[in-house]
Amino acid sequence: MSFARTGVCAVLAALSLSAVAAPPKVAVTDLAYEERVSEYFRVVAATQKSSLRASGRESERESDASYSRRSSGSINAKSESSYYEAEGTYSYIDRGELRKFTADIKGEMLKSGRFQLVQGKPFTDTKHTEKLYDIIARIKQGQYPGADYVLFGSLNSIEFRQEANPIDNTNTISNTLSLELVGEFSLISTRDYKIKAAFSAMGTGQDVKLLTTRGGRVVLNRGKVISEVSKSLGEDVARQLDEQLGGLSGGAVRDGSYRVREESSRDEVMIFR
Repeated sequence: MSFARTGVCAVLAALSLSAVAAPPKVAVTDLAYEERVSEYFRVVAATQKSSLRASGRESERESDASYSRRSSGSINAKSESSYYEAEGTYSYIDRGELRKFTADIKGEMLKSGRFQLVQGKPFTDTKHTEKLYDIIARIKQGQYPGADYVLFGSLNSIEFRQEANPIDNTNTISNTLSLELVGEFSLISTRDYKIKAAFSAMGTGQDVKLLTTRGGRVVLNRGKVISEVSKSLGEDVARQLDEQLGGLSGGAVRDGSYRVREESSRDEVMIFR
């Protein structure tokens, strides 16, 4: 009887261990981008070709009664030249991966406790850039070894704005540098290539400094802006993954929805006189 109880307990223990599965392994790609690039060109070509050909002949004849001498010659000269000029614009599609903005995405995913992260291989095929978006082919080629899922992100838009606006009833100008980034993300299974989650996410950041109209030079902090964009993008991605996946992972389960850290964010303001 005790033996039977021991066997039942072992089975229950095995079942409980299998129910708490390890978090799935995810590879996060760098943000893919695609844009049309136009460039101005001007071509000037000039060639010149010349040739000179000369020939000569001379003969003498002498006898007891006479003497004669004869000579002849010819010259032939030829010259050719050409000139070509053209200008205009040509366009091409530039594709690649943006090696930024993914560190905070990975950090927020790790904080959630739902995922393990594995390192994938970057896209380096510069001759066939159209394959950048063929994520299934890249999975089959083994670019994400050990991953259960691939979080593939592509850049929709990225826009810097720099503005200088006077503040009413003051002699102060507000100088603002802001950045807005929007990306599209898909979580793809490496086993059956099904999409488990899909969403767009946004990151924003800005730096504000005040300058009096008496003059001076203001330097806006570009690094601060990029850092804020990266952090807010990572939080948005992690929040939407948590909302869409539900019980996908068997790792740590938290009560409620994803909790975004509520931190008071204040822009550093400096007045230059």
